[in-house]
Amino acid sequence: MSGPVVFALRLLLTVSLYAFLVWAFITLWRDIKLQSALLSGRKIPPISLSFTDDSQTPQVRRFIQAEVTIGRDPACECPIEDDSISGRHTRLSYHHNQWWLEDLDSTNGTLINEEKLATPTVVVSGDEFRCGKTLFTITLPGDTLMALAKKSSARGKND
Repeated sequence: MSGPVVFALRLLLTVSLYAFLVWAFITLWRDIKLQSALLSGRKIPPISLSFTDDSQTPQVRRFIQAEVTIGRDPACECPIEDDSISGRHTRLSYHHNQWWLEDLDSTNGTLINEEKLATPTVVVSGDEFRCGKTLFTITLPGDTLMALAKKSSARGKND
């Protein structure tokens, strides 16, 4: 082969290699931008907890973070003044597009809908859970129809 032909082939191979690298980086950049847009678009639905404290004052607290710890410890997101509640009693966490309730090995345990909570459990609007002497009611946006259906079926059982 002659020198100019080899040079042209080497130049063509070099240009092809750089074109491939530019194409690969552009494809990766677009994919990263798409993934970040998808992740930033995910919103954690707020959760509201209704309960009555020691002073018999009804309270409603609304949370927008992915994890809510309930207990006597002031560092908890929802500190409760109740001697029958552990320092870090229970946790509500949002993952897999659902809110979950989990007991944190508390001394007196956690009851959900009057049943002992043994494993992390999915919660919906209208669910009630008890930590010590304090009864909490969960309210989630968009679950109001499920809560109404649950209450009406509970009334039907009591009649």
